Amino acid sequence: MNPTTLFLRQLSPQDFAAFGLNDVAYVKRIERDGAAGFAIHAADGTPLTVVPNEQLALATVRQNDMEALSVH
Repeated sequence: MNPTTLFLRQLSPQDFAAFGLNDVAYVKRIERDGAAGFAIHAADGTPLTVVPNEQLALATVRQNDMEALSVH
């Protein structure tokens, strides 16, 4: 078993939920009041903000030293 798998299996449920919290943000296309936008969520699903376009969402995530992941 590789060291990463072993490490992840030893995390408590609370630690696993917080894993990547400061490193990963999820970007998802949404519709709000009839207009398209892009929601940015923390790794634990906490909504952070909504911006009008995908480029701004990705730039916002990068500006905060996080990795953006797309949610389909």
